[in-house]
Order: sequence, then structure tokens, then C-alpha cells
Amino acid sequence: MSPPSSFLRPTTAAIDRLPYLVTGLVLFLVKYGIDWLISTQLFGRPWTPLNYLIWPDERTLHIFDLPEADRVYAVTLLAVSLPFICIGVILTVYRLRAAQLPLPLILLFFLPIVNLVLFLVLVIVPTRPLEVEEVHEPLGEGIRLIRLRKKHLEATGGSAFKTGLLAVALSVPLTAGVVALGAVVLQNYGFGLFVGSPFALGLISVLLFGFSRPQSIGNCIRVALAAGTLVGLVILLLAFEGALCLIMLAPFAYVLTFLGALVGYAIQSRPWASPQSPYLCLALLAFLPGVMAAESLNEAMPEVRAVRTEVVIAASPERVWQNVIAFPPLAEPDDWLFRSGIAYPKCATIQGTGPGAVRHCVFSTGAFVEPIDVWDAPTLLRFRVTDQPPPMQEWSPYEIHPPHLDHYLVSQQGEFRLTALPDGRTRLEGTTWYTNRMWPAAYWGLWSDYIIHRIHLRVLEHIRSLAEAEPPGAP
Repeated sequence: MSPPSSFLRPTTAAIDRLPYLVTGLVLFLVKYGIDWLISTQLFGRPWTPLNYLIWPDERTLHIFDLPEADRVYAVTLLAVSLPFICIGVILTVYRLRAAQLPLPLILLFFLPIVNLVLFLVLVIVPTRPLEVEEVHEPLGEGIRLIRLRKKHLEATGGSAFKTGLLAVALSVPLTAGVVALGAVVLQNYGFGLFVGSPFALGLISVLLFGFSRPQSIGNCIRVALAAGTLVGLVILLLAFEGALCLIMLAPFAYVLTFLGALVGYAIQSRPWASPQSPYLCLALLAFLPGVMAAESLNEAMPEVRAVRTEVVIAASPERVWQNVIAFPPLAEPDDWLFRSGIAYPKCATIQGTGPGAVRHCVFSTGAFVEPIDVWDAPTLLRFRVTDQPPPMQEWSPYEIHPPHLDHYLVSQQGEFRLTALPDGRTRLEGTTWYTNRMWPAAYWGLWSDYIIHRIHLRVLEHIRSLAEAEPPGAP
């Protein structure tokens, strides 16, 4: 005699070939229609199904380094794709179960062109019957997940505080390991490190937090932000990075962690989606190293940025010029920025005169070597930068030298331009052309522009004080 139906339970959640095919085609048509409308009507660009077959290149891997119009277009399409990606992952996991194929094949879903082959295989391979097991003899994967959730609930006692601690304890080491891989091993400071890692941390920590039962949005956000803070402390204590760079990154990283937490909350609060959370976590942990490796092998050339600062000096261009080409030591700064570890100028010397002379601008971390290209006294001094010291000294309990201190913030050229003004005054402009390989350039450029501007002001104010202090009869 068969047991009552109340004692029977299917071992897995699955979807058959025909529903999977129809759903996939409908989702594709809906997404194609949305992408076509966005491309043609909002951005005036063509869009065809062939756009989905293009393998990622330098433009797609570095969308935030594109010109503004291209960047907005790419980010819009990416944002629209996210809901379709989530639905596709869940349906593909169901189909893999139905065909009794290895679930790690879900990773192929994220590979362009390869994912089409996976879709075709899942449509062709027949569904194998799902076994029905008695509850007191659970053998299926779904039952194992239920058991794991039960143990998770027993271990935490249903306490939101204990559940949050466990979520943080699991997500923080995983994220710190991904950061170490990107920054220390691959030495790549790009999308995977600065965007993918904090977003994944917020998402994974919340999915772990709501693993045994849904949690409130407030608690989810608190757990994610706590995990983000602890990741920063772990990175600092393990000497992967210094405090100053972590402080600079914090506003950007907290926002992305918050967004990841919102997505995680939406998933864990819905029973139909939450069974897939372990696979989503594994997919993210596998996806991020792949993105970092791809970026490391295909790094975009950074754009050249220019920072221009000017002061007006109550002295003639001839008097100002003498203090531009070289100047005596400055007093030690009391500026919070330079006291925090940012390199600051101390003095400048010059060897020779005219084009070919070599100027040395000595900073707190070393000297810039600046061969003169244009010597047009007393109006223009332009030079190249052939060698430079580290841009900062990191705050850290240890002696550290992160990879980004070498060849990431690179000065390429500089100039001083003097313009005679009425009443014997001079406008002195200092300009630096540089590149910054840190990503996203729009965010890190705000910091580097500000720092270079403050460096300019320190030098220009010193030149002004020297020129204005000279006696009136001085040349």
C-alpha cells in the first residue's frame, strides 16, 4: 500500500523542455524589444539580434572608461539585463535538475555564445523522471537543502543577531580572498575589484543571513554594511591595503554593498527564489575571478587628464620666473591631506638652462625628474616627467607597498605659464597632465584631480610668497 500523499514530496524543483524553450523564447523576444526601443528610440543607435553574439572586447570590459554617451548607453543596457539574468539563472538551474545534469554547468550561462549551446542542449536532452521520496528517508537535493536550513536554524536559534554573525563570518573571508586575488595576485584595480566585490558582498551576506528564514530589510542592510566594514578591516590588518585608500574607496563601496543588499533582500524574501540562493552565491564567487582575470589580460589605456591651477602674484613675470624654475625648501605642511600620507612637494632644483635642462621637484616620497622641453622665459616652462616617486605613503600597521603605488597614477607632463597683468602683476598657471589606471576613472579621477590641485596650490602659493617678498628693485 502506498503511503499517504502528505508523506510524499518531490526531491527537486524542475522544468520540462517545452516550458523551458517557450519561456526562454518569450524572455528573449521581450528583452530584444526592450533593447531595440532603448537603442533606437532613446539613443538613436541600431540594434539587431547579432548584438547578442559579440564576444566581449575592450569596450565591453571597460564600459565606464568609454566616452560619456557610450558609457550611459552601455550602463542602461546592463541595468535592463539584470532581471532577465536572474530569471534565466533560476530557470536554467531548474532545467539542469530536470535533466539530472551537473548543476555547476550553470556557470556556462554567463559565457557569451557558449550559453546558447547550453540552452540548445537543455532543450534537446529529455527530462528524467523526478523520484518521490518519503519524508523520513530524504534522498533528494531539495530535502538536503531543507535539512541544511534546519541545522542553520538550530545553530542560530532563530536569533537575527546570531544569524547575522554567521552570515558575516562566512561572507567576509570569501570577499577578502577575492580582493586579495584581484589586487595582490592579478594586480588589477578594475570592475571586478571595485564594483563586483562590494556588490557581491552585499548580496551574498544577505542571502546567507536569510538562508533559514526571511529577514527584514533593515536587518539585511545592517548586516551587509557591517560585513563591508569588516572586509575593510581585514584588508588593512592583512596588509593588502592602507587605511587612506580604504577611506577614499569607502563611499563608493558602501553604495554598491547597499545595492547588493537590496537585491539579496528581494531574493531571500521570496520563497520561490530563495532555494536558488546557494547557486547564485557560487556563481558570483566563480564569476568575479573570471572578470578580474579578463580585465588583467585586456586592460584599457587610461585617458590623459589635465589639472590646471592658477594664482595672481603682485610681482613682474621676470621676478616670478626665477622662483618657478627652482625654489628653496618649503615649511613642513600642516594641511590634513599631506599629513595623511599624500606625497607633497618640498623643494625644486634645476641643472642647466634652456631646453634640455633637467629640473628635480623633490617630494616627501622622492624626486620627480623633469627634462625641460620648452624654456620661453619669462612666459612658459614646459617639461616631461621621466621618473617619479610613489604618490603616497600608506597608513598601515605594517610597512606595505600596494601595487597601485607603482605605475597607476602617472604624471606625464607639466608646465608653468606666466601672463603679465596690469599694475605689474602676474598670473601664474600650473598644469599637470597625468593618467590614472584606477577604475572607475570617473570616481578616482575626482580624488586625483583634487590631490593634484592641492599640490599645485602648495607650490604656487610658495612661489607667490617668495616673489612678493623680494625687494621692489629686484629683477
